[in-house]
Amino acid sequence: MQDSDTHRPRIAVTTSRRSGWRIFPLVALNLWMAGGRAMRWDTAREIDMGAVDAVIIGGGDDISPELYGGRLIRSARMDAARDAMEQGIVARAFERDMPVMGICRGSQMLNVALGGSLHQDAYATHRDSRHYRTILPRKTVCIEQGTRLADLVGTAPMRVNALHSQAVNRLGRGLRVAATDPGGMVQAIERVRDPFAIGVQWHPEHLFYAHRQQQLFRALVTAAGAARNAAPQLARVDREI
Repeated sequence: MQDSDTHRPRIAVTTSRRSGWRIFPLVALNLWMAGGRAMRWDTAREIDMGAVDAVIIGGGDDISPELYGGRLIRSARMDAARDAMEQGIVARAFERDMPVMGICRGSQMLNVALGGSLHQDAYATHRDSRHYRTILPRKTVCIEQGTRLADLVGTAPMRVNALHSQAVNRLGRGLRVAATDPGGMVQAIERVRDPFAIGVQWHPEHLFYAHRQQQLFRALVTAAGAARNAAPQLARVDREI
């Protein structure tokens, strides 16, 4: 491995065993462009949390309603093993004050892992939200003022893609809404305080050519680098105490 690679913050990226082969390279590209290095994590390969500086919970199948006390009201493709894996990863990341980013399903998992719930059929609940299913930036989202997301991308309406069928309902502990669509459906959530934790309902990895989407990955890598640099200092303080 080249020496320059070792200085890049290491980001674990969770993926589906079925589709990770095509999704992971795109997320890895975005992280590389932002100065980070991606490491794939799925139910077939586990990564030591001590070996990474941040986590991305990636997109994929719907989350089982069993995780938040819901009832399955329609057919959906789910992955119970991945649900359990990612719920544990989010919990351990927060215990370690590790930066976290959720993409689509990952944003929903971030919310559920912190005690929130989901709309299983988001468009049946939000009938004024236009139903897009495309990797092209056709959906408009409105950024909430005073949020971390607004600091990163500004408050002007943003065009994004949309592939989801579920969406955030009741917020998890310590989270707030960072963006919605014109129909009121939650499109981004974030942690109220540090460390960095943000979830977006869209897929910024497909929009690598857009500056505002690049800012999301840069912010995560910056937070990961800060956490990595702080770890040795905290260890020295503990030894001195």
